Amino acid sequence: MFKIGLTGGIGSGKSRVADMLAEWGATLVDTDEIARALTAAGGAAMPAIEAEFGTQALTSDGALNREWMRERAFSDPDTRLRLEAVLHPIITEETRRQAAAAAGSYLVFVVPLLVESLARWRGRVDRICVVDCDPDTQVARVQARSGLTEPAIRRIMAAQAARETRLDIADDVITNDGATSPEQLRAQARILHDRWLALAATTGR
Repeated sequence: MFKIGLTGGIGSGKSRVADMLAEWGATLVDTDEIARALTAAGGAAMPAIEAEFGTQALTSDGALNREWMRERAFSDPDTRLRLEAVLHPIITEETRRQAAAAAGSYLVFVVPLLVESLARWRGRVDRICVVDCDPDTQVARVQARSGLTEPAIRRIMAAQAARETRLDIADDVITNDGATSPEQLRAQARILHDRWLALAATTGR
């Protein structure tokens, strides 16, 4: 099956693009959604997280305490690496399981940190698509949906790959900055969807 790696910084709008592609027949494997399921109450990753970080990393119902972890993971590289060491193998296993069961027109891996883990992904996808957005718009969008402070958001952004780095490795780019209308975003996504369908047919995947 033809495979796309879809990525972008926090607040770029990659989830909106992914939803459009799914509407048109693509199958999504979203690593963020997988991570949320693994770290929900009763999630498969929670025993290992508790063993690594203690009960303070859990909410009262046994889910990951995201606020507690966010504050530490984005200010302390060692904490982030420890969390990744717990989560990444489980996420990878579930990602492969879902990909093996995919049956759509083509497969889209939605991977926020694709660039940061490029060595693992470059050989697994046929094309990388970056949803690009200017930093100020990223901040405004994340504030509107999450209530995080601007300094907290910029710490998260600083821990992610630089905008220029994402664009350097992109095969395809969708622009979704503050001046992009919903109609323009949809039109860009549709052009790429049609292109990927043609490539999938040409390659026979």
